[in-house]
Amino acid sequence: MNLVVVGAQWGDEGKGKLIDILSEGVDITVRYQGGNNAGHTVIVGNKEYIFHLVPSAILRPQKICVIGNGVVIDPKALLEEIDGLKKRGLSIGGAQLKISSNAHVVMPYHKVMDQLREGKRSQKIGTTGRGIGPCYSDKVGRMGIRIIDLLNPQVLKAKLADNLNEKNDIFVKVYAFKNYDFSEIYKEYLKFGQRLKPYICDTALFLNQAIKNKKKILFEGAQGTFLDIDFGTYPFVTSSNAITGGVCSGTGVPPTKIGQVVAALKAYTTRVGEGPFPTEFGKEMNECIRSKGHEFGATTGRPRRCGWFDAVIARYAVTINGATQLAIMKLDVLDELEEIEIATAYKYKGKIYKDYSHDLEVLTHAKPVYEKWPGWRTSTREIRHYKKLPLAARRYIERLEKLLEVPVKYISVGSKRDEIIIR
Repeated sequence: MNLVVVGAQWGDEGKGKLIDILSEGVDITVRYQGGNNAGHTVIVGNKEYIFHLVPSAILRPQKICVIGNGVVIDPKALLEEIDGLKKRGLSIGGAQLKISSNAHVVMPYHKVMDQLREGKRSQKIGTTGRGIGPCYSDKVGRMGIRIIDLLNPQVLKAKLADNLNEKNDIFVKVYAFKNYDFSEIYKEYLKFGQRLKPYICDTALFLNQAIKNKKKILFEGAQGTFLDIDFGTYPFVTSSNAITGGVCSGTGVPPTKIGQVVAALKAYTTRVGEGPFPTEFGKEMNECIRSKGHEFGATTGRPRRCGWFDAVIARYAVTINGATQLAIMKLDVLDELEEIEIATAYKYKGKIYKDYSHDLEVLTHAKPVYEKWPGWRTSTREIRHYKKLPLAARRYIERLEKLLEVPVKYISVGSKRDEIIIR
C-alpha cells in the first residue's frame, strides 16, 4: 500500500527521520512540493545528512527517489546537493534519482525578488529568500520556466527573453535594482540542463507504471500543514500545498492510488519565521526546549519558536490530511519536565474556540486553554518498546490519541535512525 508522510504542525516535525525509516519498506520515495527552502535532517550512526531537494531515501541502496512536478527546483542548489552526496560515497545516477520534466525552475531573479519584496513589507512573512514564492507566482502566472525547457535552447531563449523584459522593468523602476543580463543566465541554465539531463523524465508516467507493477511508493512533503498555502496561517505560509491533497497535483498520481497517511507531530510544537503561534513559550522555556531539541532550521539555521502541544491545530491537520496513523516525534525532549501542558481549545473575547479558526486576529490574540499532565522525569532515549515507557509518558501519548482520534504508530525518542518505538 502506498504511503504519505505529512507534517501536521508548522513543519520541522521530524519527517526526515520518519521518511528515512519508512523508505526501507518501499521501492520509491517521491517529494511532491516545496523547494530548497526546507530541509530534512537524518542521522545514521554518527553521520548527519541534510537534504533540501533530494528525498532522504537516497541513503538506502537500490531505492529510487523522485522529485515531482509540484517541486520548484533551483538547479544550482540541486546539483550542489547531488555532488555533495556523491562525495560522501552515495551512488546517484538516472536509475536512483528521477526529476520531473514538468517541475518549475527557480531563476536568479526569483531569489532577488523574494528578498526585495520582503524588504518592502511592514508585515514580514519570514521567507527564506530562496526564490520559492516568486517561482510559484510565475508558475501560476503562466510565465514559468520548466525543467524540460532547459533542454530546448529555443524555448528557453524565448521564455527567458520575455521574462527579463518584464522583470528588469520591475527591478529598475520599482526597486531601483540592476538589470539582469540575458546571455549570462541563458548560458548558465543551458549548462544546468545538460548536467541534469540524465535524471529528467516524465515522472507521472514512471510512477503510475510503477504502481501498475505493484511497486510501493512513499510520498513526502516539505513543510507542514499550517504552512500550506490554502489551509495554513495565511499569509505566514509557504507557496504550495503541503497537505496530502498536494500529492496528486504534485506527482500526477491519482487519489485512488494513495493508501495510508502518517501525520508527523512533535510532542510539543515549533514554528520558524513570523506568524501566529498560540501555545508559544515565554523566553526562558523557549530557550530551554530549543536547546534540548536542537531547534534550529536545517536550511537556514534560524532558531525555531517553541511551545506546548496544540491539539486544536493537530485535530484540524488530522482531518484535512485524512491521517490514518500518527508519529509523535522528539518525545525525549520532554524527558526532564515536571509538568507538561496540552492546549485543547482557545479563548478570545470570552468565546471558547474548540476548532481551529482561520481568523488571523483570533489566532494572534487567543489564549490557549490548557490541560496539565505530570512529566516522567526519566530518560526515554534507550527505550524501544512502548510498554517500557514510563507510565506518565504512556498516559501523555494516549491522551494525544484520544484528542486526535487517530492511533499513534511511531514514537521517536532520539535523533538517530534506531531511536524509535514502533507499536
